[in-house]
Amino acid sequence: MVRMRRLRSDNNLRSLVRETVVTTDDLVYPVFIKEGRNIKEPVASMPGIYQYSSDLFSGELERIQNAGIKAILIFGIPEHKDEIGSEAYNDYGVTQNAIREIKKMAPDIIVIADVCLCEYTSHGHCGIISGHEILNDETLEPLAKMSVSLARAGADIIAPSDMMDGRVAYIRKALDISGFKNTPIMAYSAKFASGYYSPFRDAAQSAPSFGDRKTYQMDPANGREALRECENDIAEGADIIMVKPALAYLDVIKEVSVRTNYPVAAYNVSGEYSMVKAASLNGWIDEKRIVMENLTSIKRAGAGIIITYHAIDAAGWIKEG
Repeated sequence: MVRMRRLRSDNNLRSLVRETVVTTDDLVYPVFIKEGRNIKEPVASMPGIYQYSSDLFSGELERIQNAGIKAILIFGIPEHKDEIGSEAYNDYGVTQNAIREIKKMAPDIIVIADVCLCEYTSHGHCGIISGHEILNDETLEPLAKMSVSLARAGADIIAPSDMMDGRVAYIRKALDISGFKNTPIMAYSAKFASGYYSPFRDAAQSAPSFGDRKTYQMDPANGREALRECENDIAEGADIIMVKPALAYLDVIKEVSVRTNYPVAAYNVSGEYSMVKAASLNGWIDEKRIVMENLTSIKRAGAGIIITYHAIDAAGWIKEG
C-alpha cells in the first residue's frame, strides 16, 4: 500500500513537505486616495476598505507598514472629471500629489501606479470616446502622458489597466524618452470583462455611464487569447504581466506562468473580496481559513505577486503562523 498519509500525521510534518507558502513579500495592497481633505469614507460594498484623502492616509500607511506589506497599488479619485480625463496627467493631480506624500512618509514602500482614464473621465470609460465608441489609438497618448506624470511624481512601477491595444509599447517609449528607462511596467495583460469588479467601481467611482467594457476587456470564455495578450505585452516591453481577476481564472494564471519566463501578478479583485467578507460577517465561513486558502491557490497556480484587499489581514495571520 502507498501510504500518502504518513506525511500528514502532524503539523510539523505537513509544514516540512508543504509545496506552496504565501508570505507578506507576495502581497500588494490596493488603496484609494480621494481629492480633498479630512476624508475617510467607507466603501459600502467592501467592508473594511476606505477612500482616504492624502492628509488622513498617514495612519493607514503606518498600518500597512506595521503589517509588513512592502507594496501598494494606488488609485486616485479626482474632484474634476471631463470627457478626456485630463486630471489623469496633471502633475499636481490627486494621484501625483498622493504619491509624493507617500514617498516622503515611506520612501522604501513600492508604489505601483494604476494607469487608466476611467477614474478621471466624466463618462467612466477607460479611453477617449467618440459617441459610444471607445477609441484605441487616440487613447494611447493620454495614457503615456499619465504614465510619465506618475513616474515623475515618484511611482516605482507603472501599471496600465486600460486594455487598449499597443499601449505597453507606447508607454515604454514615452517613459524611456522622459528619462525613466528603469521604471518597470506591470501590465494588466489578461484583464477580463468580469462581473467581479462591481464593488471596485463604488470604491473608485468609475462605473461607465453607458454600455460596458466588453469591447476592450477580454471575453471570460477565452483562455488562449489571454496567452496572446500576455505574449504581446511581453513583446512590447512589459516587465510583469497580470491576470485579473484571480480566482475564476486560476487556469489562466497557471498557463501564463508555465508559458512565460516573466513574473506573474494576479489581482484578487473586489468582488472576490466582498463575497468572502459578506459570508464571514454572516457567520457562514471561517474568514481566515478561506482567505489563506484562496491566496495559496493563487500562488500555487503560479502568481508570485498577489494584489489583494485581504493583504493586511493576511499578513497578520501569516505572522501568527
